[in-house]
Amino acid sequence: MQFRKFVSLAALGLGLLPSPQAFAETTLHMMWYSDGGEGQVMQDLLNGFEKTHPDIKVVLDTVPYKAINESLPVQLAAGQGPDMARVTDLGGLARYFLDLRPLLKDPAYFDTNFGPFLPWMRVNGDTKSIGGVMTQMTVTGPFINKTLFDQAGVAVPGPKATWDDWAAAVKQVADKVKAPYPLAIDRSGHRFYGIAISMGSKVFDDKGEPAPIDDGFKEAAKRVVDWHARGVMSKELWGSVSGATYLGANDQFKNGQVVMYLSGSWQIPQFAKTIGNSFDWQAVPNPCGPAACSGMPGGAALVGLKETKHPKEVAEVLEYLASEPVLSQFYARSLFIPGHTGIAAKGLDYKTDSPLVKAALNVFVGQVKTTSPLAFKLQGYQYNRAIFNPVISRLGQVIVGEMSLEDAEKRIASDVAEQLAVARKK
Repeated sequence: MQFRKFVSLAALGLGLLPSPQAFAETTLHMMWYSDGGEGQVMQDLLNGFEKTHPDIKVVLDTVPYKAINESLPVQLAAGQGPDMARVTDLGGLARYFLDLRPLLKDPAYFDTNFGPFLPWMRVNGDTKSIGGVMTQMTVTGPFINKTLFDQAGVAVPGPKATWDDWAAAVKQVADKVKAPYPLAIDRSGHRFYGIAISMGSKVFDDKGEPAPIDDGFKEAAKRVVDWHARGVMSKELWGSVSGATYLGANDQFKNGQVVMYLSGSWQIPQFAKTIGNSFDWQAVPNPCGPAACSGMPGGAALVGLKETKHPKEVAEVLEYLASEPVLSQFYARSLFIPGHTGIAAKGLDYKTDSPLVKAALNVFVGQVKTTSPLAFKLQGYQYNRAIFNPVISRLGQVIVGEMSLEDAEKRIASDVAEQLAVARKK
């Protein structure tokens, strides 16, 4: 009797346990960084995916952007890493991307709606692979603290104002209101090249090879160095780190210390959250040089990675997230410029009541049209980091007094050649 009772209880106990089918059979890891609140939006979308795909569990591993930029490439080179990742160095990491084309139910949908961006995710010579989903298109451009302009009684320069016009205006504002940072620019080669292309830099020679040092480059570099010397820019930013280390001025801008901040459209969600109504902030058109009034395009993509042991499931996740209803929700809630041509053409009902946010989004959407074709070419160049990194590293040395600008330009040319040779061997 005791034995039968035990067996019955055991059977009952086993019956209370969920069946194996109730557990996800596959667990995928997605490495993710956030500029603002888009991580929560992505988690909500993944929760929706798991309801319709109970056999797949997606773990959102949120990391600082620095980990995406510095740690992830090391992991991938060692044959490790997550199943998926949100990345910005699309050309530099393209060799690690999983080709989704043979795994997708409808690859033509990706060709149609992500067509302009798919070449950014391919290695040289590849014309067909589908690397991932654009989580956003970005455009670099300036934000201003309009409240400081008003307090100083200085007029905001117009849409065709030059870089020299803006440098003079922000210095005047800063001097009157005692702001410590008249002009802040992200310490990034990518950000610098919006100025350089506007000043007339051609970037490439007639054969399509990088030729970074030309008259346009020299005009842009001379201005950046001069701005630091005259106090238009502060050495506390570009001079506080070395090498190609990225450094932004988000904190300084949101604390009301910066008159004008050259960064990009991805900052809008963060500023909406962290600044609120503390002061009036605006996005303004990119200042002009003699050649253009251009920023740099860019974006972040959610990609599958070759090392995954579950390529079919990765493709299922990405195809779900890429679908127009789901991706529209992501863009609208995250306040991002769509990296999907179909959604961009239809427009979005952004989920915000802030007139500052809506105005900033409209400015950046307009800047897409004024972005130089050369800027798109540079962004899509597989080895653009071999240009960006030496430029920002050597200019940093000039700013802190370690070398002259003339010497830096010579070193940049040799550095780019060396880094290209190394990159092409990988």
